[in-house]
Amino acid sequence: MRHTFVPKMTFAQQVLQFNLSLPPSLKVPTGIEVLFPYEASETIQAMTTFYEKYYNDQEQRIFIFGINPGRFGAGVTGVPFTDPIRLVEECNISNNFQKKPELSSVFVYEFIHAFGGLEAFYKKFYITSLSPLGFTKDGKNYNYYDDRELQEAVSLLSLIVFKSNKNFLSVEK
Repeated sequence: MRHTFVPKMTFAQQVLQFNLSLPPSLKVPTGIEVLFPYEASETIQAMTTFYEKYYNDQEQRIFIFGINPGRFGAGVTGVPFTDPIRLVEECNISNNFQKKPELSSVFVYEFIHAFGGLEAFYKKFYITSLSPLGFTKDGKNYNYYDDRELQEAVSLLSLIVFKSNKNFLSVEK
């Protein structure tokens, strides 16, 4: 009998695989735009650098779920609650994104510092969103649950994506 050893992926590799497996299209109601940053090379570079810096291990984490990416934060950087400003100033990851603040990013990084800093926080927690895609309406952030048709589309997408990535989301004791 022959056995092959398959090394377990790092947490960073699992996050990146999950994000990069997301489908780029979603049927949304008229007037709503989808934020899909996961195809842009600069976003992929920023995500890869961030996740390899803070999650390059096989440790388990507690998941913290936001709603959906915002237009100045993860909708650009691909990193939840991390706008281009925090990516540079807090995470020391340079980028060429337009430097606009996402207010939730400011709050989250204040919380992270109160917890004990980036390394301590990211060693224990992983921040993500219930919807991996962000949305805008009339040029402003839009939450998926504000529109019944959009909520149904996102719920179906989330179910499909989460089921296809169940190993990443499973928790072992």
